[in-house]
Amino acid sequence: MYYKLYIDSVFLLQLTSNVYLLSLAGLILGCTATHKRIWLGAIAGAGISCMAMVIPIGTLGSRLLISAIPVSMGMLCITYREHSGRKLIHSSLVMAGCGFFLGSIMIWIMNRMRSILKGRNSLFITLVIGCLAYVICYKVIRWMQAKRADCLAMVWVYVPDLKQEIRIKALVDTGNHLTEPVHGEPVSVISRKMARNMSSCFNPEKYHAVPYQSVGKDKGILNAYELPVITIENHGKQLRKEHVIVAICNAGISEDSRYQMILHPRLLES
Repeated sequence: MYYKLYIDSVFLLQLTSNVYLLSLAGLILGCTATHKRIWLGAIAGAGISCMAMVIPIGTLGSRLLISAIPVSMGMLCITYREHSGRKLIHSSLVMAGCGFFLGSIMIWIMNRMRSILKGRNSLFITLVIGCLAYVICYKVIRWMQAKRADCLAMVWVYVPDLKQEIRIKALVDTGNHLTEPVHGEPVSVISRKMARNMSSCFNPEKYHAVPYQSVGKDKGILNAYELPVITIENHGKQLRKEHVIVAICNAGISEDSRYQMILHPRLLES
């Protein structure tokens, strides 16, 4: 039995699938990348997959199976700059899981649209179904992350030096290891929205330049200021902390987020 494959259609399907899988995997892993790097990784993966199809060695299924792991690792290296072997394996498994659920949703939808898919516009409809499946997966992942965020530790922070009393809802992030480079003091992060409300407390003489590096992003400098005193309310207890450094986050905390501050865990130590 022979099958006729149109390599341009296969490339387009592989390309869009890779974009969806890289996006979903990055969402789960907490990695970020520019649209350019995502598309570069997806194009590279689609190209290698198409090359594996035309090599006249073994069966088509065996060639695709053998090339699946190196293709996924290559895409992750290009997109998220992952080079550690253990991280690459873990990220590849996450992306494979995304592919399983994405494909399952697509198959479920396609089984209910068999009559439509037999027409000339079957490729276009398949692309639309893939986009719909991606949106469903994306919404489910975001919902699960939101539920998980509700379980994370939240505290209230007060800044006495503000003219008006403002309660800041802060997320205690145990993964926050940001410190001031000179003395090693812990650095918390506030959103740009909260920074505008707290601008009266920012003394230029207490300015700090805090270098940072996050996953999937280049190195950068955060503008930070030292606050004389803050009060942290945690489980009915109040902690008074002096000379607290807060950095203004340009991205990562949206203005609609449940919290407007990421508190360094060392500030909760007595």
